[in-house]
Amino acid sequence: MFELSDPARITAGFVLLAAITVTTGGYLLTRISQGKMEATGFQKSFYRAGHAHAGVLIILGLVCLILTEASSLTGGWLWLSRTGVLISAILMPAGFFFSAMGKGRTQPSAWITLLWIGAVFLISGLAACGIGLLVS
Repeated sequence: MFELSDPARITAGFVLLAAITVTTGGYLLTRISQGKMEATGFQKSFYRAGHAHAGVLIILGLVCLILTEASSLTGGWLWLSRTGVLISAILMPAGFFFSAMGKGRTQPSAWITLLWIGAVFLISGLAACGIGLLVS
């Protein structure tokens, strides 16, 4: 029987509870599609992208968390492999949503920086996990 370490188990528990917040993005998209909230084409596309990235990256992050348990990584590499993709699951959707907020917005605001910081965590977390598995 495969067993998660305590840090991995606790992280997974918090992530699953936090994933409930993804429904707020779905609620927002529902309000927009029903005409109960105005949004520009740019905002609609960024809100959709934020919602989709949140769901996909949470799943990918949980997969990396579990796979990290099969590696021999330690220290910062272990942390990055276990949590890098999960951090991107927060930052990237936040970059999409926050940069599109504001009445009539047609261009991203400076909040778009969160998207690129999240991309760095995504790439770093995936690389740490993949390399960790290959060298273990």
